[in-house]
Amino acid sequence: MIAVLPFPPSINHYWRKWNNRMVISREGREYRAEVCGLLTAPAGQGGDPPRSGRLALCMDAFPPDRRRRDLDNLQKPLLDALQHAGVYEDDSQVDLLLSRRRERRDGGQVVVTISDMPLRRCPVCGLQLPPGSNN
Repeated sequence: MIAVLPFPPSINHYWRKWNNRMVISREGREYRAEVCGLLTAPAGQGGDPPRSGRLALCMDAFPPDRRRRDLDNLQKPLLDALQHAGVYEDDSQVDLLLSRRRERRDGGQVVVTISDMPLRRCPVCGLQLPPGSNN
């Protein structure tokens, strides 16, 4: 599966303290809803069931501007949004997580590739992997 998604909020903006509890911020809820809207099948068409096996996820992050960002701060909001959209049952299924910073794009975006494990091809270069190399 390959999905082109909006650039996620940083984890620094994803959580907020409210009534002595940690909750997802408005920005985080809006991002999650936007991803769900992009990935959920229209009514009556039925979508694919969530993936239930072990997964590899490759994330190409195209930032919206030249500000400095930590790539690891983008992962959790994105993984949670994909789970909420029903792409997989739980983000604990992800055994391999690759993140690459790419060139800036107006508005920013993230291109996500999700593959079943074990991998048959390298998610970075596309070369075929020898059998048994990543079990």
